[in-house]
Amino acid sequence: MSTLAIILISTLLAGHLSKRIGMPAVIGQLLVGIILGPALLGVLHENSFIHTFSEIGVVLLMFTAGLESNLTLLKKYFKPSVVVAILGVIVPVGSIYAMSLAFGINQLESLFIGVIFAATSVSISVEVLRELKVLESREGTIILGAAVVDDLLAVIILSVLTSLFGAQLATAAPNQMGLGLTFALQIAFFVVVYFSVKWLVPGVMRLSQRLLVPYANAIMSLVICFVFVWLAEAVDLSTVVGAFFAGIAISQTPYQSEISRHIEPLGYTVFIPVFFVSIGLSMTFADLNRHLVFIIVLTVLAVLAKLLGSGWGAKMMGVPQAGAYTIGAAMISRGEMALIIAQIGYTAKLLSEMYYSAIIFVIILTTILAPFILKSAIKKQLAATK
Repeated sequence: MSTLAIILISTLLAGHLSKRIGMPAVIGQLLVGIILGPALLGVLHENSFIHTFSEIGVVLLMFTAGLESNLTLLKKYFKPSVVVAILGVIVPVGSIYAMSLAFGINQLESLFIGVIFAATSVSISVEVLRELKVLESREGTIILGAAVVDDLLAVIILSVLTSLFGAQLATAAPNQMGLGLTFALQIAFFVVVYFSVKWLVPGVMRLSQRLLVPYANAIMSLVICFVFVWLAEAVDLSTVVGAFFAGIAISQTPYQSEISRHIEPLGYTVFIPVFFVSIGLSMTFADLNRHLVFIIVLTVLAVLAKLLGSGWGAKMMGVPQAGAYTIGAAMISRGEMALIIAQIGYTAKLLSEMYYSAIIFVIILTTILAPFILKSAIKKQLAATK
């Protein structure tokens, strides 16, 4: 419990200071993890308690984002979301693959490094968009839609590598399903989501309204959320996909505002701060000097590849320059999705020990840089529209 107390008081103060200097509170929460973690003071360390709370935190964060999403806008901007996601995967994979080869890394490892940085985690971007009150804008909607498609593409590429190099991955993922079966189950997941949004979830929520229990609707919404998360994990999708669509499903019921009013305090008082701190705890400065040039080049390329790739996709679909820049900036953060892919690759020997720490450092670095770049992009966009 002392760990939780330290995290909560530190993030409370850091968030306050961040807001005082005009930055999103999430920046302060990330820095708490770096300052108090192994990178500097060593007061906090990743453990099962922090890991569990951070997993719940990212689920609640994306569930809340789903609750606040406008399904009509998501449908309207589905095509731009797909184009943004596709180019936001192709450009990083191609450019980072070529860069890795230039540093003398073998072809398979270079390809896998490209796949790692094709992933996007918009958890932090969602928080910045919400703080600046642009989550429900056209750009915010495209970002949320593109994040889901991006996640699907990353999983498919990872599945292809799993199939092609199954012998190497056998020890890392002994229960991996075949590529065809995995893809079929993922399609089935979205079919289930569709019918749930239309009929099942509204019916379940109406039943919960009759229960003589305080906060019955909120409890039932969490049950729906974690069932969706479980289903997503079962078909090799990220938990954030399940949580986001659970929020979408609840948002289509008359209980949306009530659920949001009850769930947001639960997430933002405990679990979400722990999630942001846990990202900072992953950073360490040990043994990075010998890969300093590689880290600098990869960081710059990782930022530019998403910024230009996703931004170009948005521009192609008719989004004005300032809005396209905002969309590209929101896709920069790699977060937990890239960390998971990197860990799978490391365990499977697709990512060598020599570059593992450097890759993790760059993932964390891009995740920390992303809110700064996104806030600057949103300010420029708002100025351009005045």
